[in-house]
Amino acid sequence: MTPRAGVYSLLAALLIGPAALPSQARTVYRCVQAGTVSLSTAPEDGSRCRPIEVDDRAPLLPDLWGAVGIQRGYLYAREQDGRTVYGTRAMPGAVKLQAFTVATPQPAWAHAGLGKVGKPRLDRFPGQFAAAARATGVEEAWLRAIAHAESYYDPRAVSSKGAMGVMQLMPETARQYGVTDPYSSRQSISAGARHLRNLEALYDGDRVLVAAAYNAGVGAVTRYDGVPPYPETQGYVAKVQALYARYQAALAPRGAGTATGSATD
Repeated sequence: MTPRAGVYSLLAALLIGPAALPSQARTVYRCVQAGTVSLSTAPEDGSRCRPIEVDDRAPLLPDLWGAVGIQRGYLYAREQDGRTVYGTRAMPGAVKLQAFTVATPQPAWAHAGLGKVGKPRLDRFPGQFAAAARATGVEEAWLRAIAHAESYYDPRAVSSKGAMGVMQLMPETARQYGVTDPYSSRQSISAGARHLRNLEALYDGDRVLVAAAYNAGVGAVTRYDGVPPYPETQGYVAKVQALYARYQAALAPRGAGTATGSATD
């Protein structure tokens, strides 16, 4: 069984069931017991379970396991409260139905970033970063740390996930902030600063969560109640924190957000 076939055969049985009628949405329970994760169509006794809404029309399968990689196991059926329940844990009385191999999906836009931790680059678009910092109240050192980690200030940068420009905005995020040219450094920096301002308001200034949401999305941070367990996101958050400290030190003599000068798009 190939990973893709395993995904669809598992979800067909787990989310729909052999005789269920078509639907547009359903609930899957992600259950944790003794440090192991299972999926079930109903809460498991003795496990800590959380419901996850799954949209059948979504183009991508959701990250139900919360870990990137290959997941292998068995699908079981059991009777619970007068109905048949499907799950991936061998609960008492459960009957083994089939083996599965699932390649869990990568997060939609989490990535390690295109820039490496290195020396601050204050020569890149100084006027544009200063203006965006003043307009939004986002600290210039923080704004630059994100840009450095995201693209290393390359306005033509494109990630494997489709993020573009200096601030590596995903297309839907760029549209949300009125960006018409994702490769314009001015538009990208302005939109990125506004996005960071909104994330800071959402997370009460917690920059760890802001960085995680900028990288993996608000939904992922909400789903895991903190930094998602994606290696890309965890590495990204650490990188941004290191860069932020370096940019704070570099900007301290003249004060963050007071750079002068200009740069063309």
